[in-house]
Amino acid sequence: MNLLTIFLYGSLGVSLVFSFLNIVFATDISVAAFPLSLLFTAAVVYCSWFQLYRQRNLKMVAIVKKLYQYLPFILLVAFVFRRAGAVGTSHGFDIASVLLWLGAAVLSIGMQVLLSNKQIGNIFPHWNEFQEARGQDKPHGIKRLVREILEWVDAFVQAAFTVALLNIFIIQLYEIPSESMVPEFLVRDRVVVFKTASGPRFPLSNVGIPQMRSYDRGDIVVFRNPHYSRDRQSEVRTFVSQLVYTLTFTTVNLNVDEDGNLKADPLVKRVTGLPGEQLMMVDGVLYSRTANSPEFTVVQEDAKWAEWNVAALPNKILEKVQEIPFPESIYRGMIQCEQMKNSLSYASAKEEILQLVEEFSAIRRSLSGADTGSGANILPMSDLLEETFFAQCDTLSRRLLTVQGGTKWFSDYMTSWMHQIPQECFTDEGVLVGGDLYQDSNFRLNLLSKLAFGRLVVQNARLTAQGKPVASWRTDAVRNAALEQMDLLYVYFALMDSRNMPVFPANSASGQPNYIPHNSFFMMGDNRFNSLDMRHSYDKKIVAITEYDPYSLLYFSRMAPQAVGAQDILGTTVLRFWPVNRFGVPGITEKEQ
Repeated sequence: MNLLTIFLYGSLGVSLVFSFLNIVFATDISVAAFPLSLLFTAAVVYCSWFQLYRQRNLKMVAIVKKLYQYLPFILLVAFVFRRAGAVGTSHGFDIASVLLWLGAAVLSIGMQVLLSNKQIGNIFPHWNEFQEARGQDKPHGIKRLVREILEWVDAFVQAAFTVALLNIFIIQLYEIPSESMVPEFLVRDRVVVFKTASGPRFPLSNVGIPQMRSYDRGDIVVFRNPHYSRDRQSEVRTFVSQLVYTLTFTTVNLNVDEDGNLKADPLVKRVTGLPGEQLMMVDGVLYSRTANSPEFTVVQEDAKWAEWNVAALPNKILEKVQEIPFPESIYRGMIQCEQMKNSLSYASAKEEILQLVEEFSAIRRSLSGADTGSGANILPMSDLLEETFFAQCDTLSRRLLTVQGGTKWFSDYMTSWMHQIPQECFTDEGVLVGGDLYQDSNFRLNLLSKLAFGRLVVQNARLTAQGKPVASWRTDAVRNAALEQMDLLYVYFALMDSRNMPVFPANSASGQPNYIPHNSFFMMGDNRFNSLDMRHSYDKKIVAITEYDPYSLLYFSRMAPQAVGAQDILGTTVLRFWPVNRFGVPGITEKEQ
């Protein structure tokens, strides 16, 4: 038995078994897998086994070679069709199908080698004479035109299939859709993503090349967006759209949601958290700890990548940036707010608040007499939403002087926190409310808001008691200082979910630390104020700034940190190839150059 016989019978047998595995009784696209693979295999059987092998019809050599070139591609299309319907396949079934496909691919390559010009003469002794006779009978006219058109179509189709295989298993082209990675990547930068080492899988299955690498902090990775559903129908759309996206060199993107909006999938972000770590971010500083190092320490490397003040980037970068999150003045105000928060003393704050409550109570009695109201109806708890509260704080401060229960409500609001925290906080500045820096920071932020509001209330009361006309209040320095501080806080609340992150993964109910699972990673965009990444949900919810104050301000939060498993990482960025003036290997940003 010669090699031709072995490869011929082997390839046809494997293809037939693969085809029969695709039998499914359904009314969707999956039903097309069996006839597609079987009919193509039948064509290969007829041309290669019956015509060429049995009849020795040398005219079929070119056709047989072409059929074997297409055999792996057609079987791969059948593989996708079988899994694109409503009826899924088991993991074992997928493994068997992949092994059969690999066998068919290898044997088809072997057949092409045996039928190549260098080898075919050893199999068919009359091949040279056949070639000489055929060379004298070249097509002309319409036949030649048709042949050339078919050759062009064949070249295009084979190129498309080849690109599809490259896209699945080796490299993928990706266009940067947003400014979440400024200054490393700008909108419409095009990058090459290397996929092989990340363990790419066959389409619509979990079978593929084993993962051959892990990831380090600072690696820029492309990964599936976990915020989107992964049902079978959406996975089919994603696969088709990525194929078209690559074939058109990133110019056509069909990956849209139900409303026709482009999906942010896949994402490109930087690895900032590793397996076995617990993370926390406060005032833009990332902290981590592990089971072996239980104290949170600063992740020094993160400062090299995190861009908090886009407005301060060099002009050569700024001129390419489409959206600056906020001007330099807002950034300075944010830093000022954090400095006030961090320098706050709980003991001093308690002392000042008690003085403010006492003074307000005295002024209220002098103006309106005894105030015996409960204060229950002064302000609904929903109005403690920060944007509502700050908008009406001046009006509220005046109401407290006239509405029954104003004294009680003001006292409760200002002092409710004092018995909710460890009393050691008033004597030891090292004691953290909530036990970690993030919770303590949020508590301080809430307390700053109380102090600013309390100062405004009492100053308005003083001015009222002094008989000062309201029109003159605009020039009062104490009042304006309180309003300016509340303006700073209002802006900071809008930024805080991008500037901070609670302990992640959250501790257990008993307080024991949890850590990022094995082979999972945490990612953030470099442009931290313009990146919806693994810190955030796509949905907002109203939450209290701190749980240690029954009168805590509320705010709209997207905070919902999550890790990404390595199985969802498609690859790492290895080259930025467009535009030409930004050509280079990612990792050295323009900010560093």
